[in-house]
Amino acid sequence: VASCSQGSSGSGGAGYTFRMPAAMPPPPERVPLPRWVVPVLTLTAAGLLPWTLWLTYSLPSRNITQHYDLAWVGFDVALLLAFAATTWFAVRSSQWLVPAAAATGTMLLCDAWFDIVTANADELLEAVLEAALAELPLAVICWFIVFDVERFRQATILRYTGTVKRMLGDES
Repeated sequence: VASCSQGSSGSGGAGYTFRMPAAMPPPPERVPLPRWVVPVLTLTAAGLLPWTLWLTYSLPSRNITQHYDLAWVGFDVALLLAFAATTWFAVRSSQWLVPAAAATGTMLLCDAWFDIVTANADELLEAVLEAALAELPLAVICWFIVFDVERFRQATILRYTGTVKRMLGDES
């Protein structure tokens, strides 16, 4: 990483002077994990392949369930809570913003997927439009937060500091 400062060039005109840092910055810290975590994740991923193949051939293509409405209402309540948490953590610039945004974006992707694959012929167009115009764009916004959290935090702080102060009656 080079730093630059405005100075004069060798020809006497205004230019930039580049200075290399004395030492390279330390590598990013690794998250300390117990030794068993990677093998458990690896075995789980490997075990999902035969499980998925078994489900592919054993599950019926059509199934009527007694609690279909409860499953969707429960999922939507969880999605509402995920959005509320993500919003709260964004406004507060909390360290929990990244996990909340990742969970919300993933839930939106799952919502779009299951809306489309469980829709009957009469509902398919609505499900595709809802996914394309709402769920997937919102998921992309959530993932943008995850991948560019520092820029998002700074923009949020600048945008909402004045609004929150006005709401609280603090005009200083």
